[in-house]
Amino acid sequence: MKISPSTKGLIIALITVIFAFGIYFLFLSKKNYYLVDNPTDNTFYFKINNGEEKIIGAGAKLQIDLNQGKNAVKVYDGERKMLYDSGFVVNKNRGLLNIAHQDYYVNEQFYGYGLNKDSLITARRITVIDGKDFVNSPKKFNSLYTDDFYYNIDEDYDQIVKNVQKVESRTKIFRKVDFLNYYKEYYKF
Repeated sequence: MKISPSTKGLIIALITVIFAFGIYFLFLSKKNYYLVDNPTDNTFYFKINNGEEKIIGAGAKLQIDLNQGKNAVKVYDGERKMLYDSGFVVNKNRGLLNIAHQDYYVNEQFYGYGLNKDSLITARRITVIDGKDFVNSPKKFNSLYTDDFYYNIDEDYDQIVKNVQKVESRTKIFRKVDFLNYYKEYYKF
């Protein structure tokens, strides 16, 4: 059985498309998930939506499943005494549950060629953290839940500029200590 050149071309094109989608979904696509984070030295027990009890140790983070819409969490200390029972609303496909109510900072980083980072950064407000001024207006977060970021605490900013035609920005949430270290290394004032 002989295959015509146009059929060969179609088969090669289909294989190439399948291969490209495979590469994208295996290596390039951004995974959506929710995290519970505990940057403290304490251990916490918690239940989400009256599900099974989970444990998060000191300095740990844990991926969890959440439903879109209203959710509830019960948090207990290391001796299993209830600290609080609270509700929160999930709007996006990724988020951070801050059961220890610690300080986090959401920072925006700009991408693009021909970008004057200094003018963009200095045109923004200054945020004071521990008595020091920080440019680029990082937003403080210490409530129970947020999904107002693009990169979670365990992800890094993109190293490659994906769109060379325009200036883009991405937000990332940091633990307070991690943000201070990132700021010192990235901005180098």
